Amino acid sequence: MTASTANDQRFREFKMPDVGEGLTEAEILKWYVQPGDTVTDGQVVCEVETAKAAVELPIPYDGVVHELNFGEGVTVDVGTVIISVDTDPGAGPVAPAAAPAAEVPAAPAAPEEDEEPQGRQAVLVGYGAAPSSTKRRPRRQQPGVPAQPAALQAELNGHAAPAVAPAAPVAAPAPAPAPVASAPAAGRPLAKPPVRKLAKDLGIDLATVAPTGPEGIITREDVYAAAAPAPAPAVAVPAAVAPAPVPAVVSADRERRVPVKGVRKATAQAMVASAFTAPHVTEFITVDVTRTMKLVQELKQDPDMAGLRVNPLLLVAKAFLIAIRRHPDVNAAWDEANQEIVYKDYINLGIAAATPRGLIVPNIKDAGTKTLPQLATELAELVSTAREGKTSPAAMSGGTVTITNVGVFGVDTGTPILNPGESAILAFGAVKLQPWVHKGKVKARQVTTLALSFDHRLIDGELGSRLLADIAAVLEQPRRLITWG
Repeated sequence: MTASTANDQRFREFKMPDVGEGLTEAEILKWYVQPGDTVTDGQVVCEVETAKAAVELPIPYDGVVHELNFGEGVTVDVGTVIISVDTDPGAGPVAPAAAPAAEVPAAPAAPEEDEEPQGRQAVLVGYGAAPSSTKRRPRRQQPGVPAQPAALQAELNGHAAPAVAPAAPVAAPAPAPAPVASAPAAGRPLAKPPVRKLAKDLGIDLATVAPTGPEGIITREDVYAAAAPAPAPAVAVPAAVAPAPVPAVVSADRERRVPVKGVRKATAQAMVASAFTAPHVTEFITVDVTRTMKLVQELKQDPDMAGLRVNPLLLVAKAFLIAIRRHPDVNAAWDEANQEIVYKDYINLGIAAATPRGLIVPNIKDAGTKTLPQLATELAELVSTAREGKTSPAAMSGGTVTITNVGVFGVDTGTPILNPGESAILAFGAVKLQPWVHKGKVKARQVTTLALSFDHRLIDGELGSRLLADIAAVLEQPRRLITWG
């Protein structure tokens, strides 16, 4: 067994997994370990933020942390090595690798192409992916071009740099002809394989791209900027950014720019897709909820609801579920690919939750089958988990309808945008004491306004109106919770 083979078996590389459904990147929020720390299989080593949620990642190996490939605040593509572990720390120092044959002086060779070696395939995301058995032939160092740091070059190649002891000196090759004047002074541009592929697809020569990443690495944004129309001559080319991540930059014109990423990026993409895909219709109704507000106070004293959080949102959610049960065709989805309407016999009720990370919409699975105490329990857990930033991607997938409680901000109502893939969303406005005609006399009553947005491909005006009217009827006369439910 060669020293190189032994090192490959000793050091295990852990790649950024796809912790959601088809996510392509995640930001490293916090490392819980440092190089030299002992870790065990299943131990959480870092917390990452995807476009859907913050998730803790466990390491699938026993050993000692050898290297952290990225710092906190860095966004990493799925499938990229983020940490390497020495699984046999008692074996002593890492054995030096044999001097590669490519280092023996030979006739000048043509530079390698940017493509990956034939037969090498991208490792599928997931835990415990085996290290690649394909070895990249070392590049011949060009005369007059400084060598890239091992750790940086390894990161660009998609794997961690093993801690290899220096090999014995090799006789310097015969002097080569001086490079031509047109050759780039800095050598081969630094860029990760996905960025190289993007540049190739866009027809961009990386040698012409101004890098802004740490240590002169070319980023996706740099490639897109190079592909965009050339700016006016007066506009200066941006200088390289410092390695430390900068969350916001204040311009000379007193403007603050914040990178769009994480939940905010996902929300923006989802809302644009929804607004320009599903034809939205929004209807409104103002309803006297005085009796519902009294029922809320009574339920707080009910022994069956002891220890549970009872609030108006709970009863609005129950009224929404009852109305859908009376009009089941509302609970559907549009399948564009197959040109079908998918009617669903289950209701996954989404609750729009404002969190420090942005707006997320986790949902209660099979909410239509829950009793009122069960619904109260799951609603409280859902909101608490969302505010802590611990909502799992699965909890935010598969929703069918949603409620957004804009009333907690003192807002009367709004025109909510559908969560992608769902058929309807109900906005619950603020409950206010207003003059209202009750039993032929004007009295002060507790009143709110509801707004229902729905996909007009699935729900026509009549069905949407009947659904909204039924929700209002339950809230005006909450005894219908029993007679209709």
